[in-house]
Amino acid sequence: MVIILVFSFIAFYFFQSITENNIKASLLKEQIDKQLVESKSVSQHIGADLTLVMTVLDGLTNSVNFQEGHLYGAETKGLMKEKYGIIQDIVDKVFVLDQNDVVTQGLSKSGTEYVGADFSQREWVSSVRNDSKPIFSKGFERQGLYTVYIAIPIINRQNSQYIGLIAASIPTEKFFARYGNVHDINSQFLVVFDKDGTILAVGADKSLLGKNFFGNVVQNFIHHNKILNNLTETLLRGTPSHGIYDYGRTERINTGQPILVGSKPTYFLEVVTPTQAIFSKIQETLFTERLKSGSLLAGVFASIILLVVLLLRWNSTMEKEVIKRTTELNESNSSLDIMARKLTNANVSLYEANEQLKKHQKLQQEFIDMAAHELRTPIQPILGLADVLHDRVSDKYERGLLEVIVRNARRLQRFSSEILDVTKIEGSLLKLSKKQIDLSKKIENVISDIENGADTEMNGTKNKIVFQRRESITVYADKDRIYQVISNLLSNALKYTDNGTVTINAYLNHNANNHNNEAIVTISDTGRGIDSQVISKLFSKFSTTSFTGTGLGLYISKGIIEAHGGRIWAENNSNGIGATFSFSLPAI
Repeated sequence: MVIILVFSFIAFYFFQSITENNIKASLLKEQIDKQLVESKSVSQHIGADLTLVMTVLDGLTNSVNFQEGHLYGAETKGLMKEKYGIIQDIVDKVFVLDQNDVVTQGLSKSGTEYVGADFSQREWVSSVRNDSKPIFSKGFERQGLYTVYIAIPIINRQNSQYIGLIAASIPTEKFFARYGNVHDINSQFLVVFDKDGTILAVGADKSLLGKNFFGNVVQNFIHHNKILNNLTETLLRGTPSHGIYDYGRTERINTGQPILVGSKPTYFLEVVTPTQAIFSKIQETLFTERLKSGSLLAGVFASIILLVVLLLRWNSTMEKEVIKRTTELNESNSSLDIMARKLTNANVSLYEANEQLKKHQKLQQEFIDMAAHELRTPIQPILGLADVLHDRVSDKYERGLLEVIVRNARRLQRFSSEILDVTKIEGSLLKLSKKQIDLSKKIENVISDIENGADTEMNGTKNKIVFQRRESITVYADKDRIYQVISNLLSNALKYTDNGTVTINAYLNHNANNHNNEAIVTISDTGRGIDSQVISKLFSKFSTTSFTGTGLGLYISKGIIEAHGGRIWAENNSNGIGATFSFSLPAI
C-alpha cells in the first residue's frame, strides 16, 4: 500500500508537470504566431508614416517654387508651412539647403529655423548631393536627442541640375514610441536598428541607445548570445526572423521585421516579449489547480494511512473493523465520484470552449469573405475612372501617377479575388465548371497573354518563354481555373528569373497506381530557385520570403488542382539553377 501511495504521488506530479509544460508550450507558440502578425503590422505602420514623409517632401521638391530655384522667401515658407502641417506629428524639423549646403528655410516645433547654418560636413548631405537620390540616414546624436534624417534632392526636371535638398529630422525614441513601448523591459517592448545595426530605440538599458549592436558594449550586455545575434544578423539582411533566447535577464520571444518604404528596407524592427509576462497570467490558475489536486490526493493518502492504523490496533474486533473499512471505502468511492463529476464538468467546459472557438473561426471566415467582397466593389470604378483620366491627361508625370494608381488597384483587385478563392477552398465551396479542353491550347493562351502584356506585373519582362511540346492533350477540367493555375505558376517563374528562360512542357503519363493516364505540366526556370526555409511549406498560405505578393497564389493553385483530382509539387533543379513546378490532371 505504501508503494502504491508513493507511486501515486510520483505519477501525479509527473503528469501535472507534463500538463503544465504542454500549456506553456502552447502559450509560447500562440504568442509567437500573434507576435509575428503584430510585428509585421507595426513595421507596416511605421513604413506607411515614413512613406507619408517621403511623399510630402517629394511633393515640395516638384513644386513650381523649388523647381525655379526659389529656396527662400515668404511664398516658399508659406508652402513649407502648409506641407509641414501634414507631417508635424511625425517629424521634428523640416529645412531646405541650397547648392552650398546652407539652410535657406526651416521650420520646427521649437520655432528654431536654423537659417544660414552650414550642413556641408554632414555625411547624409554629401551623399544626397553626390548621388542625387533620396536617403534615410543613419542615427545621429543632436542636442541630446538621437535623430535620423530623411532627405530628398531638389533636381530641375528640365536640365537635371542639382538645386539643393529638403530634409526632415525625426527624434527616434519619441517617433518609435508612437508604435509601442520603448521604455519598460518588463513588458513587450520595441528595438529599432538602422542599416549599420546602430540602435535607434530600445526598451532595455538606455545607455545602449546609439550603440552598434555588434559592438563590445551591446555584446557584453547580451553576453554574446548566439541566438539573438543570429536573429539580428538575419533581420539586417532584410529577412523577417523570430526565436526564443535568454541571455541572463529572463527568457524572451523576439520577432523581427524590416521596415519597408516602397519595397526597400530602411530601418529594422524587433518586438521583444519577456515570457514571464505571458506565464504570469496562468501561474495563479495553475497553482490553484495544483493545490486542489494535491489536497485531494493528500486526503486520500491520509484516509488510507488511518485505515491501516485502525486495522493494526483493532485486529481483535475484525468484524467491526470490516464494517468500518467498508464504510471508509464507500466514503472513498464518494470522493472518487466527486472527482469524476469534476472531471465531467471540466470536459463540458472544454467542449463549450471548443464550440466557442469554432463559432469565432466561422465569424472570422465570414468577416474575411465580406471584407473581400467589399474590397472588390470600389476597385472597378477606380480602374474605370483612372483609364478615363489617363486618356485625357497629357502631362507625362501625371500619367505616371495614374499608372501607379491603376497598377495598385489591380493588385488590390487580385488580392481580394485570392481571399475569396482561399475562403472557397477552406470552406469546401470551390465549384468547378468542367468540360473537355485542350490543355496545350490553354498553355498557349497563357503564354500569348503574358507576351502581349495582358499580365501587367509581367509587362516588360526580358525572359524568354519556351513551350517544348504542343501536341493536343485533352483533359476534363474547368478551363478558367486551369488557366488561373498555369498563369500563376508561369508568372512566378518569370518574377524570380532575371534575363533567363522559362520552359513549359506538357505530356501524357501512365499512372501505374490507378491504371489511368494523367496529363503532366512542368514549368522550369533559370532563376534563383526555392529558398530552403520555405520549400517544406511552399503550398501553405502566406509562404513567401519576398517583400511583394501575398503568398496565396500557390495555396490556391494547390486547392484547384486537388479539386480536379490531381496533384501539384515543386523542386529545385538538379543543376543548381532555378526550380521546376509541376502538376498533374486526369487525362481523357
